[in-house]
Amino acid sequence: MTSLPRTVGAALAAARAQGLDRLDAQLLLGHRLQRDRAWLIAHDDAALDAAAARAFDDDCRRRAAGEPLAYLVGEREFHGLRLRVTPDVLVPRPDTETLVDWALALLRDSAAAAPQVLDLGTGSGAIALAVAHHHRASQVAATDLSPAALAVAQANAQRLGLAPAWLQGAWWRAVPADARFDLVLSNPPYIAAGDPHLPALRHEPLLALSPGGDGLGALREIVAGAPAHLAPGGWLLLEHGWDQADAVAALLRSAGFEAIETRRDLADRPRCTGGHWRGG
Repeated sequence: MTSLPRTVGAALAAARAQGLDRLDAQLLLGHRLQRDRAWLIAHDDAALDAAAARAFDDDCRRRAAGEPLAYLVGEREFHGLRLRVTPDVLVPRPDTETLVDWALALLRDSAAAAPQVLDLGTGSGAIALAVAHHHRASQVAATDLSPAALAVAQANAQRLGLAPAWLQGAWWRAVPADARFDLVLSNPPYIAAGDPHLPALRHEPLLALSPGGDGLGALREIVAGAPAHLAPGGWLLLEHGWDQADAVAALLRSAGFEAIETRRDLADRPRCTGGHWRGG
């Protein structure tokens, strides 16, 4: 049986020997010791008790096997908010902040005193909570098919002191028939069935990653139902795969949307496409 490292420095060295990224190793050990990275760096020779060493070793094995860091430490930062995440929800990605930034820019220019905002398929609540936090006048609602995901989102909202309305159900079926919104945004599942990237994402909920088929099924459903739930002058903003921008723009155009535009992510790839609903 391999002996466990007895100091902070030895534990981090052992993690790197397993192929772990230096930052991942520091965050995992910091989580176990309830210390920040600066403390770890300054206390390289600090003693590590056997229980912490065993737990850290297990974390490293799981991370090396592809389990997301966010699930191991139980949280993820998104748009300045610290969110709890579990395997019931997709890990929020930095690229999704592109969608939130676009939404906030539209809300700042909105003439509505209390814009009605809807996040379809909220998962951890990342998008809804970022909008509610940064634009306090907004009246935010969020949906998800998964009760377990909604429980994670609600817990995040409570911890942050935010109170969106939470609705359980699939896409528009979760929303009252007479509800109208000034802004609807969504990061739906959009990976096609059989995509070679899916195996690497096996630890995250498949329902939140892929609708099957060509990957456009959820996007089609959201676009088709949007006109019945958008107030005149409202906007629909959608995240999608880097190679789906033209297809999503075509869906919006066919549904009667105008001023269709695509925004690019941190890697300069087309990531979000949206359109304006004039009404009528």
